This record gives sequence, structure tokens and C-alpha cells, in this order.
Amino acid sequence: MIGLAAVLVVGGYFAVERSGPHEQETKLAEQPQLADGAESSAGESEGQVGGETGNETQEEPQTGSEQDNASGDHAGDEETGQEDAGDAGEQAGGDQASDGQAGYSKGEEGAVVVIAQPESIAALVNPFNKLPEDYNPDDLVYPDVRFTFSEKIEKRMMRKEAAEALEQMFAGAEEDGIYLAGVSAYRSHETQKALFNRYVERDGYDKARTYSALPGTSEHETGLAVDVSGSDGKCAAEDCFGETKEADWLKKYAAEYGFIIRYPEGKQDITGYQYEPWHLRYVGTDIAQDIAASGGTLEEYYNAVPVTAPNS
Repeated sequence: MIGLAAVLVVGGYFAVERSGPHEQETKLAEQPQLADGAESSAGESEGQVGGETGNETQEEPQTGSEQDNASGDHAGDEETGQEDAGDAGEQAGGDQASDGQAGYSKGEEGAVVVIAQPESIAALVNPFNKLPEDYNPDDLVYPDVRFTFSEKIEKRMMRKEAAEALEQMFAGAEEDGIYLAGVSAYRSHETQKALFNRYVERDGYDKARTYSALPGTSEHETGLAVDVSGSDGKCAAEDCFGETKEADWLKKYAAEYGFIIRYPEGKQDITGYQYEPWHLRYVGTDIAQDIAASGGTLEEYYNAVPVTAPNS
């Protein structure tokens, strides 16, 4: 395991603008049917490292009426005997580079930095760059799109700008005969802690770290990430989603709406997670299109490729 040797504070990012959605040419198919209120039994993302498919199919701890089938994210280290990343060391200032690229941690000597501007649409969140302990997005809304469940619960929410972009993307997909559904979006810090702790109890800390994120290092906590599937809920948060027409459409067009496939195929040593074609992250259209054109990752975009493979 990588030691969490230091905590720094780094500069945030610049804001980015969104451009309009792509214009389609032909309508391809009729909408598949999903029973009203039906919920996929598949799990959520940020978790399936090195073939750990199926580890994310457990339900999240219930909050009120919430019943989740969440994937791995987040550790409550005080309950596992592990030191919480972000509590070890002093916080120090960091300067933003002139080209807008902040000095994020590459994990040198296990350093984990606390993001100074977590509200930034383009913030990098990964095993070496974490959200502040008290961060809670203040602009969460319910996007007006279908999900694989009917309840208005925490994991249906996204930040306002991302929610509006998601609505536009779903509408654009439908014009092409592609019918998407949300599986899981926002997840609070406390939910992440409880979820990770359950995985630790089940599989042990070291095993849990191979498929689940520590507190503050999950993109779901930003309110800018969403797991998606087809409207029938099949292959939700499973490897087989990558072979679907929905996944193919997202590869081609998600960037036009400001979303990236956050954990691309063949980039596990950089992102820390295996290919997750269902896990989308909103970063704005400018950055999304740059990343899509390069075939890279958010880490590569910000020149923050880890010096050591994450989660090792």
C-alpha cells in the first residue's frame, strides 16, 4: 500500500464553457421499455480494478427511503484502523500554473493533496487528490432524466450545470434512437464512508482498496459524475456495458455535452481503475473535447500522471 505521507493544498481550476449538443441525422430505433420504478440490481462505479467485476453489486446503507445498489467508494478509516488520508501532515499552499493547470499531486512519496477549490467543474479527484472532509456541493438538483429506479434519493442528484448537460445529452441520444438511464450520480461523504467500511468488514482493508475509493477520493462526491446504462438497465455498471450500442454512442458523442469516459480502457495504471465505460464525469465541453481528441485521461490533461500506480 502507498503510505499517505503528506497533505498539501493546491490551487483550483479555471471555469470552462459548454457548447451545444451534437446534431444527429437519423432516428434509429424505438425506445426500449423499462418498467416504472424498476431498479437495476447492478452496482456503481469507481471500483472494479483488475477484474473485480461484481464487487459493486451490494446495496448502499439506506438513508431515509433510499435503497441503493451502489459500487465501491470510500473508507471510514477511523473504523478500519487505517489513518484517514487528509489528516496526516500540515496543509500548505499551491500556485496555479499560467496555463490553468494546477499543481496536483502525482503521488510522490505517497503524498495526498487536498483540493483548494473543490467546487471547480474541472477539479481532479483521484487517489492522490482528495476533496476536503467538509465538502458538500451546494447546487445539487434532480436532473430530469430517467433512472433505473423511481425514488428521488441522494444518488439521483447532480450539480446544476452537470444535470442540465445530462438532460441535453439524454435528449440528443434519444434523437439517435439511443435510450439511456442513470444508475447512480451523487454520493455523500458519509455514504461513501459507510459503504467502504462495509467492504472492509467483508473483504479486509487491502482487498477493499483494490475496488473501492477512500473518503474524499470518489468522483461521486463531487456531484459531477454519473453511472449510466441503457434504459432497460441491462449490463448496468458491468463490463458487458462496453459492448452495447449505448456505450458506443457515449464514446462518440459524450464529449460534445461536456462529459468524458473517466476511466478509459488501457489506462488503469494512470487512473487506478479498470475500464468503466458507464462512468461519466462532467468537466465542461472544452476540456472534454480536448481529452476525447487525445484519447487521454484527466490526469494526463493536467500532467498529473501518478509516479506509482494508484491503489497499489
